[in-house]
Amino acid sequence: ATASGVGEPSPEARARAMSDVKSIDVGGALFVDKYCDVKIKGMSSGKPSVQSGSCFDQTRPTFGRRPGAHAVSDAPVPKYAATTQSHLWPTPKPTTDRFLRKGDGARVKNGELFATRGGLGNSRTTGLESGTSVSMLPGSRSTPIAPPRANAFGKRDNPPDTQFRKFYERGDLPVAVMSASKNTINWKVDVDKLDYHHYLPIFFDGVREKEDPYRFLAVKGVEDMLRSGGAKILPVIPQLIIPIKTALNTRDPSVVCIVLQLLQKMVVSAELVGEALVPYYRQILPILNVFKNKNVNLGDGIDYAQRKRRNVGELVLETLQLFERYGGEDAFINIKYMVPTYESCVNL
Repeated sequence: ATASGVGEPSPEARARAMSDVKSIDVGGALFVDKYCDVKIKGMSSGKPSVQSGSCFDQTRPTFGRRPGAHAVSDAPVPKYAATTQSHLWPTPKPTTDRFLRKGDGARVKNGELFATRGGLGNSRTTGLESGTSVSMLPGSRSTPIAPPRANAFGKRDNPPDTQFRKFYERGDLPVAVMSASKNTINWKVDVDKLDYHHYLPIFFDGVREKEDPYRFLAVKGVEDMLRSGGAKILPVIPQLIIPIKTALNTRDPSVVCIVLQLLQKMVVSAELVGEALVPYYRQILPILNVFKNKNVNLGDGIDYAQRKRRNVGELVLETLQLFERYGGEDAFINIKYMVPTYESCVNL
């Protein structure tokens, strides 16, 4: 499908947007934000994963874990009644001792006797201690009769099994952290001489890392390669889709924010990159549709942390707008198909 009338951005607008996006230092901001959170706010620095071990050990393999996998819930599920087309909790079979006796009203008020859908129960029949509420148990009157929550915004599994971590621990990546007034990467070779088909997918796979130095090296490495890649970036786009999709599927806000900022840099990094991403909107945009309206509702307050770029909803909107501007004439209608609430930012 084609949306007619959408024009390409002018060279001046492209240069302005490119300078604005490229001026954002995503990798360097990671250390600054972490320092502020730990040293100033007193937040926990986070514990490394069990598989990481010490800094001298190689990461142990993780078996049976997949990035972005759905968590299996053990919550009880109500049965669906086809006759009433609603969900109903199964009613326990009544027994002869489940009836009101003299003084039971006072016992119900004191929490010694519980009124449930199946009748009456006490601590002996329900298996709970005296005074414990059963309002959250299946069959209680205050429990909503509905399927379990989907938990669409919940974090998914993110095991430390990236290809970047494996290659870095093996010493196959030509990078090292250079500590100075501002943390940068010390490349052992010129960035423009790298094989982008081999290294760029590996660095993109490490973007979902949560531990340093893996996270900083991966994010900063992607930034440096996008800055110096030029025409080498466009042929590698198909190989970047799976790492990007895997990182987005973790649904971790900290990971999603980094991926969105790198997507913005990639779109403006070279010619035709935005148009090359259009066929892969079905893999990238579903998670963006989930987080599109996840904003911070402050009313008339002021969000002083806007410079940290941690608002997922704003980053999603900025990314979609860049996709539309640099994706050609087919971009808007394909974005609209995957994100129905998106409105065009281009003057028709």
